[in-house]
Amino acid sequence: MDLNSASTVVLQVLTQATSQDTAVLKPAEEQLKQWETQPGFYSVLLNIFTNHSLDVNVRWLAVLYFKNGIDRYWRRVAPHALSEEEKTTLRAGLITNFNEPVNQIATQISVLIAKVARVDCPRQWPELIPTLVESVKVQDDLQQHRALLTFYHVTKTLSSKRLAADRKLFYDLTSSIYSFACSLWNHHTDTFLQQICAGNEAAAANSLERTLLSLKVLRKLTVHGFVEPHWNAEVMGFLHAVFERLKQFLECSRSIRPEHICRDRLEKTVILFTKVLLDFLDQHPFSFTALIQRSLEFSVSYVFTEAGEGIVFEQFIVQCMNLIKMIVKNYAYKPSKNIEDSSPETLEAHKIKTAFFTYPTLMEICRRLVTHYFLLTKEELTMWEEDPESFTVEETGGDSWKYSLRPCTEVLFIDIFHEYNQTLTPVLLEMVHSLQGSTNIEDTNAILIKDAVYNAVGLAAYELFDSVDFDQWFKNQLLAELQVSHDRYKPIRRRVIWLIGQWISVKFKSDLRPVLYEAIRNLLQDRDLVSCIHLQCILFFLNGCSPVDDFEFRTDQFLPYLESMFTLLFQLLQEVTQCDTKMHVLHVLSCVIERVNMQIRPYVGCLVQYLPLLWKQSEEHNMLRCAILTTLIHLVQGLGADSKNLYPFLLPVIQLSTDVSQPPHVYLLEDGLELWLVTLENSPCLTPELLRIFQNMSALLELSSENLKNCFKIINAYIFLSSSEFLQMYAAGLCRSFCDLLKDITTEGQVQVLKVVENVLKVNPVLGPQMFQPLLPSVFRGIIDGERYPVVMSTYLGIMGRVLLQNARFFSLLLSQMACELGQELDQILGNMIEMWVDRMDNITQPERRKLSALALLSLLPSLNSVIQDKFCGIINISVEGLHDVMTEDSEAGTYKDCMLMSHFEEPKATDDEEPPTEQDKRKKMLALKDPVHTVSLQQFIYEKLKAQQELLGEQGFQALMETVDTEIVAQLQEFLQGF
Repeated sequence: MDLNSASTVVLQVLTQATSQDTAVLKPAEEQLKQWETQPGFYSVLLNIFTNHSLDVNVRWLAVLYFKNGIDRYWRRVAPHALSEEEKTTLRAGLITNFNEPVNQIATQISVLIAKVARVDCPRQWPELIPTLVESVKVQDDLQQHRALLTFYHVTKTLSSKRLAADRKLFYDLTSSIYSFACSLWNHHTDTFLQQICAGNEAAAANSLERTLLSLKVLRKLTVHGFVEPHWNAEVMGFLHAVFERLKQFLECSRSIRPEHICRDRLEKTVILFTKVLLDFLDQHPFSFTALIQRSLEFSVSYVFTEAGEGIVFEQFIVQCMNLIKMIVKNYAYKPSKNIEDSSPETLEAHKIKTAFFTYPTLMEICRRLVTHYFLLTKEELTMWEEDPESFTVEETGGDSWKYSLRPCTEVLFIDIFHEYNQTLTPVLLEMVHSLQGSTNIEDTNAILIKDAVYNAVGLAAYELFDSVDFDQWFKNQLLAELQVSHDRYKPIRRRVIWLIGQWISVKFKSDLRPVLYEAIRNLLQDRDLVSCIHLQCILFFLNGCSPVDDFEFRTDQFLPYLESMFTLLFQLLQEVTQCDTKMHVLHVLSCVIERVNMQIRPYVGCLVQYLPLLWKQSEEHNMLRCAILTTLIHLVQGLGADSKNLYPFLLPVIQLSTDVSQPPHVYLLEDGLELWLVTLENSPCLTPELLRIFQNMSALLELSSENLKNCFKIINAYIFLSSSEFLQMYAAGLCRSFCDLLKDITTEGQVQVLKVVENVLKVNPVLGPQMFQPLLPSVFRGIIDGERYPVVMSTYLGIMGRVLLQNARFFSLLLSQMACELGQELDQILGNMIEMWVDRMDNITQPERRKLSALALLSLLPSLNSVIQDKFCGIINISVEGLHDVMTEDSEAGTYKDCMLMSHFEEPKATDDEEPPTEQDKRKKMLALKDPVHTVSLQQFIYEKLKAQQELLGEQGFQALMETVDTEIVAQLQEFLQGF
């Protein structure tokens, strides 16, 4: 591409590509895409975006295309890679002038220079760093800033490389420029402080920007540029200087008005100072040992004493608390139980920590955390009054909450209390004892203090296990506080219910639960209370009813409250408006339904009617729809066969959630599959609509995702539900999908596919082998080749056992096919199969499959076939092994019986600890009544087959055959066959 002639054309097309008219925009984008691989294109782009007289939007677009081209075509091995000659020209052009006037474009140029540096610096671009160093020394403000901005992005990019050779290069680079970087930072920092004191706001703002950029460079060099930085005096000097500079900047902030142009940048610089310390501690904990004392003194002074009043701000407090927390929790600073196993560095760090965290210091930190930082603020109380729902959402994990001061203080409290619990437990208990009895409702501060102390007791529940008699506290005080109905007492009511939720899985007697249920119900019934109270009840339920908790839920205790609780929770679900709170309520309803199971049936009518409306309203809120899916899962399980009445709503929901062509599937698929599965498991019969949903399965199998296991469970559920209808419609497609899957799937996935085939053969032994015929040769081949994975081999033998035992005609056809394919005699193939079967019998661990193998191989008898007679010994060995597996001795009668035999259907009665049987459980039980494994006595079958073989060969021939069997095996066989 000729630069002179092409520049005008490229400029014109770039101008068109900035158009809002798609008719102009699209052709321009296509043309630019074609030019991406043309030699000289990026040289033209460089000329365009460095020409400051051109339109800003055009220059911006030229920079972006240049940057994208670096990602795609800069490396030598890339397809259509740029030539070395052009790259040399481009590198020189990029660092000729650092005078870009537009900030956004300047940032993009810095980033693209850093991208080139990642590939080429220093080997192909040795002049980059010296040029940047010289450029940041110039007096021109704009050039100096742009060079410093580029210096930062280059340093940031090079520091992120992780290969050993690249790390070595960065260490060398750091050694060569660290002194300069330190002096640069000190110069700009001193200049800023002088200018701010002189009241020169504009000049101070410029200097502060350079201070920030030079500090960013130093942060990357200090954290990533040294192997053992504590041996470098300049590094440690810089880190110690950070504390002094922090003090200067914090003092400086006293005199800077909130609206001052430097205020925002000043706070960012303060935070960056703390990030330097945090990053250094994270990357070099032992090198940080020399800074532990000073870091703790600094942080505790500003956060937990009057020294910080009037100058600290929230994010700075968060950073200081993080610094304390990282020192307290740091694994490198914790000695081993056997002190002799600890390194000297660890012992030194631990000694410094222990010396600092004295009883007075810990007591002051604990008291300050609880009585100052845990207190609800005026802003929070106002939000509670004006929008209680939003307040609860924020306090229980909203996005802004995650990055706010409150969770940080709570985490620090937990970590310090865990580390120094013996020291701090008496301190916290003293605070609790000072708050016994009800609090004056007129004393707002006393109420907030009690709320904070109760919060601390809840957070430290596990640490206080042996120190607090929570049952007595609940009976003597907390229960009474729940009953104080005054509006000003609502923080305590809310906190008490949360506190119980924290302790209920730690220490709470079963006998007290009905009293607690009563209190919860009263809170939910009191419609005059702020709705936040009701939402805290929800959170209690999440703790108490969740199956993952240690809470020992007893249905009989909860049943008297079930109707009223469920009704009140449903009313709350209708009243709340935010998605997060609706999700909380739905989760609680789901937990209740899951706990009481079928006993929920009389009370769910209102919820069943409301969910379709909520589903429609939540079209734009996929997380709420996930909560609805979870609720439906438990509803279906609770309703059992009656869930069929939900199908008009339920099946379209499943259809949408599991359709990978619909965008919401990204959020809904996992829960949608679970709902699909439980719907099938509880379905009394197969409906046309339920059958039609299976059209979604083909695309799901192609995904080969972590949801594949549930997909196989769904396929099995259809097979058990109505194999003939289902297989008639979908067997051919399933077989194709399975053939494709088996080409590239894990061993576990392979077994799941084979289990589906095994279930098909179990349910439909006549047509099943024909429907999945394309898969069976590979199964046969796997057996005779001696498949090396035992679990796969076991499944292969299970499949072949079904075919051999229940469809001998098809087995003969398959045997003939394999003999033809392998070019071997039919008898040779059969002999190889039996030999491998006998040899790999130990791969089969399931008793059902072991009995099936014995029945299948015995089904080859009686026979005159020399191969079968040759393998007779192995067949008898497997048969006797099977007898040992399934026969139990009747001590009274002195005889044996087959423990796997089932004579009639008995619907199992579930105990209180067990879930009731699903419709699928009943179908499996009915299927078992037709399964030879459960209907044929192995003992009887062996006797009949041996008798038939004896009649076929005659006594002498049969005895000769039996002599091939080990005498010990024969003796065991005779013992099992006594009475025949």
